[in-house]
Amino acid sequence: MGVGGLGADLVRPQADDPERAAEAALRPTSLEEFVGQDVVCGQLSVVLRASLNRGSTPDHVLLSGPPGLGKTTLAMIIAHEVHGALRLTSGPAIAHAGDLAAILSSLEEGDVLFIDEIHRLARTAEEMLYLAMEDYRVDIVVGKGPGATSIPLSLPPFTVVGATTRAGLLPAPLRDRFGFTAHLDYYEPVDLAKIVMRSARLLGVHLEPDAADHLSRRSRGTPRIANRLVRRVHDWSDVHGTPGILDLSATKEALDMFEVDSRGLDRLDRQVLQALCERFNGGPVGLTTLAVSVGEEPETVETVAEPYLVREGFMVRSPRGRMATVQAYTHLGLPVPEQCGQSW
Repeated sequence: MGVGGLGADLVRPQADDPERAAEAALRPTSLEEFVGQDVVCGQLSVVLRASLNRGSTPDHVLLSGPPGLGKTTLAMIIAHEVHGALRLTSGPAIAHAGDLAAILSSLEEGDVLFIDEIHRLARTAEEMLYLAMEDYRVDIVVGKGPGATSIPLSLPPFTVVGATTRAGLLPAPLRDRFGFTAHLDYYEPVDLAKIVMRSARLLGVHLEPDAADHLSRRSRGTPRIANRLVRRVHDWSDVHGTPGILDLSATKEALDMFEVDSRGLDRLDRQVLQALCERFNGGPVGLTTLAVSVGEEPETVETVAEPYLVREGFMVRSPRGRMATVQAYTHLGLPVPEQCGQSW
């Protein structure tokens, strides 16, 4: 599998970033190694094997779901399975149609073009991508004004893998050009335990099974977070514990130090809940007001904290604003007010 760049606007892993390098080293390289998402992996395996048997390029693939569930990893696996080079970019990096034209014109037969945050493509680039995905062709405009001419450029067969955290923002014409679409769901603790055990082996440390179970319950159903927590527990063990051994005691102490509680809530999550419960009497309160009260941008609260808090039943989003649940008060050790939940 090749991982290449196509221009200054392309997204590449930074070789001098230890966190990014460590994260990349823990990625599975085949569908057999990929833990979880069994239905998606089974469907994708059929699509890839059928294309290989026919000697053709696989259909374009759209992967949607929350961050950290493996969309980029699956794109890398697709490229590996079809023996193609993987080209990485993102929607925000393609500001103009010319940027996309430069990328597409450098593709070779069988390449896999991964576009992260594809819902954020510029409109002009989107329209160019329609033609490229359907007819393997782009029209290069030369000149300006009345004298401008369009030169058609044929492209070799390639596969687009699009990733999005907000599938609803994807225009229907673009969505319809993907031959296979899949939604990735949050992981169950049993699958996360397998992931952290594998990651620990790759890091060269021994992770006790009960520590793996504990880590999986604090990982918010997200492999990226699980792997990050494994590395932090590894750091703690090297400094304060027994190097190379991650047991339950070390895991609990490390996660407590890094402010990840028993339900996977971090500092921001708890600040949001405490603001709701203590400053606003459980709500309802608007997003902007809530964000200001914890010193964060509204987008940060909405995209980082809220999805997990809502999914785990600590908060509800009502037409009147954000509101804390009984579970939020209980988790924070606060008395539950009588009116809690009455205005939902």
